[in-house]
Amino acid sequence: MGVSVTKLLMLLVIIVVVFGTKRLRNIGSDLGDAIKGFRSAIKEGEEEKVTENDGDANIIDGEISAKQTDKSDSHV
Repeated sequence: MGVSVTKLLMLLVIIVVVFGTKRLRNIGSDLGDAIKGFRSAIKEGEEEKVTENDGDANIIDGEISAKQTDKSDSHV
């Protein structure tokens, strides 16, 4: 029940007859433009995240070297 090359060619011929080559070319270019726009929007979103994090003064980079214990909270 696989798809053979002849079935794919027949499907392609039917699509060309129904839609025409000009409309298929327009659909292909529109699809390509949509993909390019999507990729550029993703890049812009990533760049905005980076610039937002660069200006954030609340981020503190560091490492905890030892845990401090508070003896005033111990239970008797």
